[in-house]
Amino acid sequence: MRKFFALIAVFFMFTDCGELQEIVNQLPNSGSTVLSNADMASGLRQALDLGIDKQVSKLTQKDGFFKNELVKILLPEELKKVDKGLRDIGLDNLADEGLKVLNRAAEDAVKEATPIFVNAVKDITFNDAKNILLGNDNAATQYLTNRTQTALYNKFKPVINNSFSKVGADQIWANLINKYNAIPFTNNVNPDLTDYVTGEALKGVYTMIAVEEKEIRNKVSSRTTDLLRKVFALQD
Repeated sequence: MRKFFALIAVFFMFTDCGELQEIVNQLPNSGSTVLSNADMASGLRQALDLGIDKQVSKLTQKDGFFKNELVKILLPEELKKVDKGLRDIGLDNLADEGLKVLNRAAEDAVKEATPIFVNAVKDITFNDAKNILLGNDNAATQYLTNRTQTALYNKFKPVINNSFSKVGADQIWANLINKYNAIPFTNNVNPDLTDYVTGEALKGVYTMIAVEEKEIRNKVSSRTTDLLRKVFALQD
């Protein structure tokens, strides 16, 4: 079926709108009702909405990042030597807390993501849906990334900056870095943690949406509505 659908894609390139509609009306599907352009776009919207609802919402919970190995925010390269230096002098607890609060700030910021995602999902067109269905296992996630990354970064960064104060990350990291910089024979560090955590939080959000998309594409049982089953039957 995937080969057949790929063949149909060739025709998309050489047909006008009227001819395109005729081709779409002949596409196979899992039920007796022919899928319309609107059905295909709606099916992709449902898939992305499901990923946002099931996966992104998990990231906003306590330990949503910190205890999820897929998205847990680790230290940037510059701070790995800080972590090691503190542990070498017996400050393991402080090093552990420093890592935890970075993840807490991300968990707090992701709460701002949903409205931006919802607006992007609403804009999916039939042409977008066709390209996504013909794409790989994360084509829908990539679409969402392209449409939201800049807006999310601009939204996340000030929230994460505020979250550092809210969760105590600014004080913990000021203390942690000051202690490290006071260690003899070390080079002082002053990393931009807000920018780093913002980038890592974005990666985590898109990673979890991709998890749900892959489930829907590869497991019929994950297609929880009739429309999802019909639309994704086209790419099976």
